[in-house]
Amino acid sequence: MTRRFGLFIATAALALLASGGAIAQQPISLAKEGYLFVGGNYVTVNGKQVMSGQAYVEYQIPRRKTQPYPIVIIPGAAQTATNFNGTPDGREGWTQHFLRRGYAVYIIEQPGRGRSGYQPGADGPQATPLVENVQNRFTAISRANLWPQARLHTQWPGTGVAGDPTFDQFYASQVESVASTVKTEELMFPADVALLEKVGPVIVLTHSQSGVFGFKLADTRPDLVKAHVAVEPNGPPFYDIDFKGGEDWYKDSDKIARAWGVARIPLAYEPPATEASELNLVRQEQADGPQLVRCWLQREPARQLFKMKDVPTVIVTGEASFRATYDHCTSKFLSQARVPNTHLRLEKTGLLGNGHMMMLEHNSAVIAGAIGNWLEANIK
Repeated sequence: MTRRFGLFIATAALALLASGGAIAQQPISLAKEGYLFVGGNYVTVNGKQVMSGQAYVEYQIPRRKTQPYPIVIIPGAAQTATNFNGTPDGREGWTQHFLRRGYAVYIIEQPGRGRSGYQPGADGPQATPLVENVQNRFTAISRANLWPQARLHTQWPGTGVAGDPTFDQFYASQVESVASTVKTEELMFPADVALLEKVGPVIVLTHSQSGVFGFKLADTRPDLVKAHVAVEPNGPPFYDIDFKGGEDWYKDSDKIARAWGVARIPLAYEPPATEASELNLVRQEQADGPQLVRCWLQREPARQLFKMKDVPTVIVTGEASFRATYDHCTSKFLSQARVPNTHLRLEKTGLLGNGHMMMLEHNSAVIAGAIGNWLEANIK
């Protein structure tokens, strides 16, 4: 038995133990569950009054609530609460794990998608996730092999291609989203703040595209954010990366994607920057490793993100994900801006073979457990 396969088997066994096993699982006793809407404004489109920007929130509060702060989960691009309430092969999701751990759980769905409603005249065009892109980036990444770590992917349940029952369940859960990333942040921010003001202080758990929302909340309302769990957050700072496989496995976008570093809308720097163009950027001459991208950082002396400094922050990265190539850049950028953070690379804890959709993979329960352990060790 190879080391990797042996660790994979051990990890799978731990996942079964962590979740209690499908047969041994006891029903979760809830004190309360329900839904609400936050944010939203009446707008006039083509002479008619409609609402735009409202966000649907579902919540569950366990009868045995042992943790003082709720977890607010913000799903990423094309995702809804579905992707945290279970897995496409029928196991419990992170919602159930955190409920069993004693947390109240709130999941907010982004405006312009799913149950949050969509107004094309106000929200703009939508983007649709395509089968090939989903396979290449999330589920069959070793098959596409677009970045060096992709070959390590072992944790997706099934073949990861269209026609496989697990993939089909997952792809059916993907929804259209507001195409403009800047518009999405502008719509989401007031809804996020409204939710935190209603139920906070809270732990914010973001994934992928929604990572920018968590950083903006920690920057704007650090009084209401007890911790930010950024699971493979949108990045790297400033410029996007395109993966193409082969020896020259990536190329840089020629257009800035996140003008404020870890967000597209303004953050509070010290000394102040009234325009994002005032941030003085420099590219690493050499990457930190052979399978890593070169990071964009600030020139020293770097401006500080002073409001975030007291919000415990963890960046969680899977071994085989495309984010394994550049999440370190987000961590370095935050550290340079004097924001203490933990970069939790799962392979360094013995959790191997995870891709970007780790909350749906074989060892999802163990990963949730690792996040819970970090929270309970770092929140005061």
